[in-house]
Amino acid sequence: MKAGHPVSSSHAGASIRHLPVNLFASVMGLSGLALAWRLAHRDLDVPAFIGEAVGALAVVVFLLMAVGYLVKLAKHPEAVRAEFHHPVGGNFFGTIAISLLLLSSLIDPYSASTAQALWTIGALGAFALAFIAVSRLLKGQLESALVMPAWLLSGVATLDIAVTGRDMTMPWAPEVTLIAGALGAMLAPVLFVMIVSRLVHREPMAPGVTPSLMMLVAPFAVGFLAYTNIVGVDRFAAVLFYFGLFLFLVIAPKVFRPCIAFSPAWWGISFPMAALASAALKYAHHAGGLPLQTLAVVLLGVLSVALAVLFVRTVAIVLNGQLFR
Repeated sequence: MKAGHPVSSSHAGASIRHLPVNLFASVMGLSGLALAWRLAHRDLDVPAFIGEAVGALAVVVFLLMAVGYLVKLAKHPEAVRAEFHHPVGGNFFGTIAISLLLLSSLIDPYSASTAQALWTIGALGAFALAFIAVSRLLKGQLESALVMPAWLLSGVATLDIAVTGRDMTMPWAPEVTLIAGALGAMLAPVLFVMIVSRLVHREPMAPGVTPSLMMLVAPFAVGFLAYTNIVGVDRFAAVLFYFGLFLFLVIAPKVFRPCIAFSPAWWGISFPMAALASAALKYAHHAGGLPLQTLAVVLLGVLSVALAVLFVRTVAIVLNGQLFR
């Protein structure tokens, strides 16, 4: 290295091998935000371009992440294998499947064939994740300290098949949606109970993974969206929504604390909050009334601000090389 051209300390040791798979959660969050704004356009007459612009951003972020992770796979396959087989980190591969499912809903108005292809790939990935997750659990001898909210991704991924499958026109899609709903309805509550038991009986989670607590909201918010797509909005759907809202109010003060440093793990808050905002908009549209409409608008506003902050801070650590160290 020539004198006078020192390597910036912020980029020292930077490598694509350190690109975390959990950053695909950013695609989930942005896609969920775009779908929520689409509901707001339908129900509250807000401008349509907001949801479409956020959706376009989600597609761009997914393409960048996909290219980056494929490069990581090509150059550092051992790092990808280690990530996949990690008892906690391996669950984050579900973010790829969920991203594909959500992107299918975003793209469907523009290209039904592309949406169907993405949904099919995402559904296969979600089913595979559920199979792997249950197989790992049934091996036994798993340390309870490794039980983390990220485990919910396997159950939530199958529920997202039902959330996004309503507009799929393939003749086999409705039956696949029912199968996915069945898996998610059984798997997510079992994992939820295991995680809550660990949180009650073991030491608190490390600050770096505390944001993942927001994933506890997902089985109920996503469950509401999946259930209403299959059955419709009824009293049981309302129970799912209100319990998801209760959990959000309990968890938010534990997560949104200035003492928790920013990292890509913070994107774990995005999709559960997006699902809750969409559930609020959908329930308000069904039940009516100013209080529910106000609640939906507040949740959408909080979600939008939170994701704007996450996006800006993520771009900052990409530009300064911190993400790849």
